[in-house]
Order: sequence, then structure tokens, then C-alpha cells
Amino acid sequence: MPRYKNVYNNGELKRVQFTAEEETARDAEEKAWSDGEFNRKLNRLREKRNWLLQETDWMANSDVTMSDDWKTYRQNLRDLTNDLDTVEKIKNVTWPTQPTE
Repeated sequence: MPRYKNVYNNGELKRVQFTAEEETARDAEEKAWSDGEFNRKLNRLREKRNWLLQETDWMANSDVTMSDDWKTYRQNLRDLTNDLDTVEKIKNVTWPTQPTE
């Protein structure tokens, strides 16, 4: 199916079909975007994970005694990205539950 673009010609908006070169360039752009999905999703997951770890960093201070539940929670967050090698696995990540204590 051909693609079209809008161009102005003498003040008039016209719908013009892509050239072969434009089609090739657009196909390459779409492929690059699609190929980058895994990395984009993994980066978003890491950003959230890092934010959750940062929220609890104060517990790692030398004058604070961190409970085993919190240690486990933080370790589970750090391990969250292990074995994530597909977009589907990233979409189905189960986030650890923050301790209530």
C-alpha cells in the first residue's frame, strides 16, 4: 500500500505519494523503531526499578538496621531484570511487594 505525504504547492495543500526512496527510508525508520522496542521497554523497567531502590536507599545507612524483609525486597528489585530477554517477559514482570513494616 503506497504512502502519502502532504505538501504545500503555491499555497495549496496537496497529497503526494512517497517516492521509492522515501518508501525505503520510511521502511528503515519503522524497522529501527520496531527493533528498539525491547531496549525501550527494558529501560523503562529499569528506571522504575531504580526509582524504587532509591526510595529505600536511606535504609542502607550505617545507622539504620534494615530488616530481612527489606533486604529481600531490595534484592528482588535488583534481580528483576535477570533473564529478561523478550518484550513479552518484560510485559509480564511481577514486581516485588514492598514490606509494610
